[in-house]
Amino acid sequence: MTTYDDRASLTDLTTTAERVRRSVEGVIEGKPEVVRLSLTVLLAEGHLLIEDVPGVGKTMLAKALARSIDCSVRRIQFTPDLLPSDITGVSIYDQQRRDFEFKPGAIFAQIVIGDEINRASPKTQSALLESMEERQVTIDGQTYELPSPFMVVATQNPVEMEGTYPLPEAQRDRFMARVSMGYPTLEAELQMLDVHGAVSPLDDLQPVAHTHEIVKLIDAVRSVHVAESVRRYAVELVAATRNHPDLRLGASPRATLHLLRAAKASAALSGREYALPDDVQSLAVPVLAHRLLPTAQAQLNRRTAEQVVLEIIQRTPVPTSGTDSGYGGVGRQVPGGPAYDQRLPGGRRL
Repeated sequence: MTTYDDRASLTDLTTTAERVRRSVEGVIEGKPEVVRLSLTVLLAEGHLLIEDVPGVGKTMLAKALARSIDCSVRRIQFTPDLLPSDITGVSIYDQQRRDFEFKPGAIFAQIVIGDEINRASPKTQSALLESMEERQVTIDGQTYELPSPFMVVATQNPVEMEGTYPLPEAQRDRFMARVSMGYPTLEAELQMLDVHGAVSPLDDLQPVAHTHEIVKLIDAVRSVHVAESVRRYAVELVAATRNHPDLRLGASPRATLHLLRAAKASAALSGREYALPDDVQSLAVPVLAHRLLPTAQAQLNRRTAEQVVLEIIQRTPVPTSGTDSGYGGVGRQVPGGPAYDQRLPGGRRL
């Protein structure tokens, strides 16, 4: 059992997270919001889906995050001929011992990079379901625990669909968040030419955080307080996706849990011991949008899941409080006070 002295303080968390952030941003230029979201998912014990066009640094981001932490890393190149046993492992009969011996697969690592995950068959993709949700693998009736921390960082290309298998809804729902890299700015691309022109910055990337530090930080995130009003706000946002006319599939209760965990991690990264409605708002799109299925009419009208989530945020009343007695303390003033009423992501008022 973890004691208070064993847990990392919020100061330790922000200091360590800042080291990891600077390390990753040394490789991924001009994408601070993407790097922060990656750290948020890691500390919230989630999995990250990176979806974008080729050549924008999806795999580079996954590798940079993995190399910045001193932990075991395995990369899986998903292809149509990849077998489930290549991921989970297989039991092989040992003639000398006259018994079966389990050979662990690539999933037995703390950070697993799944490159182009949608190129594998649905049967192979399903090999990840148990490990991503329960952090264990069952082979021939025997259950094997996965190491901690454990995070799957998967990439996929949304435009090149030949020879690919779309991720089933059950698989997408197990990813805490989806992020798109986007094209870099002109200045960031110029800087990339200087940094990446001669050698890859990954070659010189050294770990800046140890595994035991990450485990303590995850434990610190669990202790972040979420008030009843903030929890209800998150539930209302998710529930609104289930009866929206533009959606034929809304977000699951697992999405609500992921949204709250991510909000707690975001609050901790900001140095707070309590989560605010702003934390929930800022994460609603990356946590919820990839789980939603628009109706055929919405697709004809070019309505995206992201637009629907933003509309739900605008329509859902935001809890208000002048003090943080509702957000995680007693008698201290919440930054902004009543200004939290009816705000959009980024602090804009409705």
